[in-house]
Amino acid sequence: MPDEQPRAAAFFDLDKTIIATSSATAFSRGFLAQGLLTKRNVLRTAVAQFLYLVGGADEVQTERLRANLSRTVTGWPVSQVSQIVAETLHEAIDPTVYAEAVTLIQEHHAAGRDVVIVSASGSEIVGPIAAILGADHVVATRMTVVDGRYTGEIDFYAYGENKAQAVRDLADQHGYDLTASYAYSDSITDAPMLGVVGHGFAVNPDRGLRRLAEQSGWEVLTFRRPVPLFEFDREARVTTGVLAALAAGALVAWWAVRRHRRRSA
Repeated sequence: MPDEQPRAAAFFDLDKTIIATSSATAFSRGFLAQGLLTKRNVLRTAVAQFLYLVGGADEVQTERLRANLSRTVTGWPVSQVSQIVAETLHEAIDPTVYAEAVTLIQEHHAAGRDVVIVSASGSEIVGPIAAILGADHVVATRMTVVDGRYTGEIDFYAYGENKAQAVRDLADQHGYDLTASYAYSDSITDAPMLGVVGHGFAVNPDRGLRRLAEQSGWEVLTFRRPVPLFEFDREARVTTGVLAALAAGALVAWWAVRRHRRRSA
């Protein structure tokens, strides 16, 4: 009897790896329309986002964005945030999903690997995006909540070494062989996560990660083709619908054959 292949997973950073923007700031328009953000907040967030995109997602830029978002969301009702994300998901994220990332996710699933989204953005934002992408698990930042509102404090910051530890914890929980697993990121801040798996990939890497990739033997990937998240969602729903129709057809056929046999008996 052949040996079973070790169970493995593929760990994906989200911002600038799967999507071409920052998920945490993509919902600013919806938050503004619902009164959670002021125009001043939007301007400050836009500046932080601009520096994040053009300056590279290094530790300084990422910390600046985190501090700004933490300060901004203090006092926000969690239920309202979740509602806005659900209602404006496609508008906020489309068309920023890299087609190359979608293909990789499908290939890993086809190979029997779990797909895990690992992001420094908040869980209320990352969770719905990961669900549409078909991810099996999510690691995201968890904000402190008291009486249904964010306090501005952080329970778990999915960043740097914390991401790597979360990957190790998931491996322990689900029996992943990390040496047979994969990880993808654009940022030098995710070097610890890339380093704990057997197959690390630098996606559109910043300068620091590009240098480290060359030193570490990690392959460098270039993603160029953003596609609407809706298209991926629709494809997933069509596939599910076809499978459901086939299953229903098989059930009807089985029932018809059984009924015919009973009549013939």
